[in-house]
Amino acid sequence: MDTKEILKKVRKIEIKTKRLSNHIFSGEYHSSFKGRGMTFSEVRQYQFGDDVRAIDWNVTARYNEPYIKVFEEERELTMMLMVDISGSESFGTQNSFKKDIVTEIAATMAFSATQNNDKIGLVLFSDQVELYIPPKKGKSHVLRIIRELVEFEPQSKKTDISVPLKFISGVIKKRAIVFLISDFMGGDFEHTLKIAAKKHDITGVRVYDPREETMPNIGLVNMADAETGETMLVNTGSKSVRIQYEKYYQERVKYFRETFSRCGAGSLSTRVDESYVTKLLGYFKARA
Repeated sequence: MDTKEILKKVRKIEIKTKRLSNHIFSGEYHSSFKGRGMTFSEVRQYQFGDDVRAIDWNVTARYNEPYIKVFEEERELTMMLMVDISGSESFGTQNSFKKDIVTEIAATMAFSATQNNDKIGLVLFSDQVELYIPPKKGKSHVLRIIRELVEFEPQSKKTDISVPLKFISGVIKKRAIVFLISDFMGGDFEHTLKIAAKKHDITGVRVYDPREETMPNIGLVNMADAETGETMLVNTGSKSVRIQYEKYYQERVKYFRETFSRCGAGSLSTRVDESYVTKLLGYFKARA
């Protein structure tokens, strides 16, 4: 893809996702995530009715009269977008590849955060951290994030969900709103998610294609693994083979949902031919 095509695609994504964030998501995003953190503001003299648990004992001892700590809601939050760019995200049988929907969701969330004057950062990952853009504010910063989502070519095609979770726990010190966007089709990540979710407000967004749910009966087919490149002759005409595949797929979906729930993190799933707008709005309203 040449520079002209990249800029054209970035502009197209910007127009679509900015409109969604301006008119649909900004209020829902605000009510879902704002006011969940408290930061120290000042100390003042104790007044009748104040919570004694807020007394600042050091200041009280210094002035020989009670003072309390005053806290206020955090006005500025940090959003981190952690996006899977492994080989499996290039799969698609409908009008869009999974990576196209992933890019639109990430861009929509970035513009929603910008509407609230929050910082936005990006982690692109495979089985390694491929790119890290530290959190910043501003439209030009969001456009850079979209451009990287569109044009970045990963070094690896494999996936390891634990990698970005470990990275975010070490790099981002302040509590952040984290959207982890992937198809979540491989690997065990419960331990690292549990650690990261204690520190950050994490939501897993699973993007999938309807053709991944079941294996069609089309006879003998040479299938290639998008992440390893390995090919295998598969007899899709075998009922037991199709049942075994569907069982594996459903186990991965169940692992995704239950793991995020056990770790105290949010989750939602959206199919490439569904409205991710409806799914995100429903999720925001449920947690507001």
